[in-house]
Amino acid sequence: MHFEGIIPAVTTPFDASGAIDEPALERNVAAYLDAGVHGIVANGTMGEAGSLSADERRAVVATIARATEGRVPLIAGVSAGTPSAAIEFAADAAQAGATALMMLPPLGYHGDANEVVAFYRSVAEAGGLPLMAYNNPAASGSDMPPALIAALATEVDNVVAVKECSGDVRRIPAIIAAAPDLEVLVGGDDWALEGLCAGATGWVTGVADVVPADCVALWEACRAGELDRARTIYQRMLPLARFDMTPKLVQYFKKAMDEVGLVGGAVRPPRLELNGPERDDLAAALRALHAGVGA
Repeated sequence: MHFEGIIPAVTTPFDASGAIDEPALERNVAAYLDAGVHGIVANGTMGEAGSLSADERRAVVATIARATEGRVPLIAGVSAGTPSAAIEFAADAAQAGATALMMLPPLGYHGDANEVVAFYRSVAEAGGLPLMAYNNPAASGSDMPPALIAALATEVDNVVAVKECSGDVRRIPAIIAAAPDLEVLVGGDDWALEGLCAGATGWVTGVADVVPADCVALWEACRAGELDRARTIYQRMLPLARFDMTPKLVQYFKKAMDEVGLVGGAVRPPRLELNGPERDDLAAALRALHAGVGA
């Protein structure tokens, strides 16, 4: 299995009662597939995984599996504070139709290198699916530098990719040099062009929840070495992409989805809806996107 191209980390829509809106989720995923995306991440940060029960997480994966019908990899987020909890999430995801897993280092504990490797090894061996390590210090509290990521690739058989979201694009060529067989994916939307040009094989993205075809076009332009075209696309989406590195990324992208005819809808507590100035900021970003004006 390869993790190249554009991989939306999809949101989880809720209906008027607050339950998961499975038909809306299927429609969103169908639109992403029609736009040519190369994979789907379920139950990530964008999916509000921390606000979902175990049964709901399983339902999200099963719904997406119905929509994708095996056409692209379905990567389930299984991040947790303990190996046992992550292993349970992984078992549920595999049973529901996931074909790969994605996981942060242990939540709530800043482990040393040996502990992080042991954590990944236990989940990878029990999960039995290809595993994408996820380096996002802001989300997990732990930073995995290139040497540690290379150790995961060397010492844990099922770790085959990394979503790099430290915000430092220099990490991508460093990881490639340290672990040349590991697939490296951009994990931050406002440095995607830099990351793809530095050698990343793909991009796990929130922007693709809103404009999947534009994200596919950006990846294709980078792959073809058409940098002028890539820069033009990138400048249009940058104002929207910058919301990805803020605490309210879910609110911004869900509202943007509503504005472009997809189903974003409400968020769950502790998240609150965007306030007036935040909605104004989003409107400006969408104007730039549609008008072709960069920031």
